[in-house]
Amino acid sequence: MYFSRIACLIALLFSAVPAFSEERLQPLRTRGELLGWEAIGRLDVKGAGYCSGALIAPDQVLTAAHCVFDTAGRQVAPENILFRAGYVAGEALAERTVSRVIVDAGYQDVPGGKISNKMIRHDVALLRLASPISTSEANPFAIHVDPQEGEKVSVLSYGRGRSEHISWQRDCSVVRRGWGLLKFDCNVTYGSSGAPVFVRYGNRVRILSLVSAGDDLENGSAVSFGMELPSVVAELKRRMRVGDAPVAKVSAGAKRIQIGNRSGTGAKFVRAGGG
Repeated sequence: MYFSRIACLIALLFSAVPAFSEERLQPLRTRGELLGWEAIGRLDVKGAGYCSGALIAPDQVLTAAHCVFDTAGRQVAPENILFRAGYVAGEALAERTVSRVIVDAGYQDVPGGKISNKMIRHDVALLRLASPISTSEANPFAIHVDPQEGEKVSVLSYGRGRSEHISWQRDCSVVRRGWGLLKFDCNVTYGSSGAPVFVRYGNRVRILSLVSAGDDLENGSAVSFGMELPSVVAELKRRMRVGDAPVAKVSAGAKRIQIGNRSGTGAKFVRAGGG
């Protein structure tokens, strides 16, 4: 009964539903337009393309776990990862190499660019920077603790065709929530992996989720998938303080959904195919 209920929940979460959000994206190309969003940056991973990420502490960046693995399923060495906060057209407000990477203990990467649907809720990595970025340069974001179905969210990310600036989708929604997974009607693409999904909390915004995977529906609209973060991030922070858990191993086990891990531009992304 337990496994049957979970299977039904996953089927509901990943089933195609109408997407209500508009796909207009606002490019942030100037320092004035970036004001308040400086803690979002492009994560350049040597030999594995680029992703999006966000500061949650002066020396800690949150991104998708699959971003720190190469195409052969090997974890990339920290020194081969560069975080570029507020990156626009070749320049960043601050750049830092990475000194340590902690991946959710439940995450397993596989070569060939595939991820199981149950892996999405574990697709989180915490990166420690070699030196902190001053809060006067980029103010880190807090994590939102209570996601609600139907809640309005926004996404800021880099991506294919817009890799030189952040693009902001101001208004999309949480379409489904269940089993630690979230489904959004947000417009994402290659390079959007690891991008923060924000919800407004009073006069500020907090990170609700991260972009893990995306899909195009038959009606031409887009959906994306992420995970609930509070318990995952709390455990990653604990491990960052006290030491690493065993390194995630490559596995060929669970049934997997079809995705694409790279584009011709090197931008990383995973594509959900259902099931």
